[in-house]
Amino acid sequence: MKIIEMYKSQRPLLSLEIFPPRIDYPLETIFKTLDKLKLINPGYISVTYGAGGSNRDRTVEITTRIKQDYQIESQAHLTCVSHTRREVNAILDELGHQGIENIMALRGDLPEDGSFNIEKQEYRYACQLIEDIKGRDNFGIAAAAHMEGHPECSTLREDLLNLKHKVDVGVDFLITQLFFDNRIYYDFLEKCRRTGINCPIVPGVMPVLNARQIRRIIYLCGASMPAKMLILVDKYEHYPDDMVKAGIEYASQQVSDLLQNDVPGIHLYTMNKPDQITTIVKNTRLA
Repeated sequence: MKIIEMYKSQRPLLSLEIFPPRIDYPLETIFKTLDKLKLINPGYISVTYGAGGSNRDRTVEITTRIKQDYQIESQAHLTCVSHTRREVNAILDELGHQGIENIMALRGDLPEDGSFNIEKQEYRYACQLIEDIKGRDNFGIAAAAHMEGHPECSTLREDLLNLKHKVDVGVDFLITQLFFDNRIYYDFLEKCRRTGINCPIVPGVMPVLNARQIRRIIYLCGASMPAKMLILVDKYEHYPDDMVKAGIEYASQQVSDLLQNDVPGIHLYTMNKPDQITTIVKNTRLA
């Protein structure tokens, strides 16, 4: 089933994001996580794609097993920045062969190699990948929304127009990058509607469970951290158990507020932490 059909019939829809274990870790570790996540009955589970295509085979295998073995709809991430069109077509062929119907289409982070030249790549933008996927007509397509602006975009207005173009060429729905102040989501939603972006825009929420880890993630994606969250991180940075409890409580409050404002669903970035995610879901009565 294409995920967009779920958003038409079931709201609010719970969705989860997981990532494949590193190549030096056994693949089976992720299935222990999935055994627990299945119990909270997500509408679908999204599987990330390693930078530059690393872990690609694991993404395909995990996405396939989620759908076939766990009987949960799955979504495969696909980045294009380091791939040729021939490679992308081969990946799409494999996903289609495995019965995968949903893709999160992303450009992907640029390799941290000074010799990498984006100008010489067959894919420079996510919209080019989206157009190629749409041309096959057998995949549902989602894309990412950078509510505070893409780090490489000069203005928020330009970023919104780029986002509208992605939707116009084939995106069914959008999932936002992480955020810690719901006002950012509500303001962004209003701007999108004024720009003519009318598809579902699903808020993506990541609980802060580790102070060092969240600082790195924020650095990479450019999300702002409100004063309330900064106080929590500073207070519990050296008390990991208390940081987890505070992070769960903060995320639960954030999700509860979103649910009161008629969001199409909640997309939880699980960081492969099923116990903490399960607590948030139960706290907010999503399951």
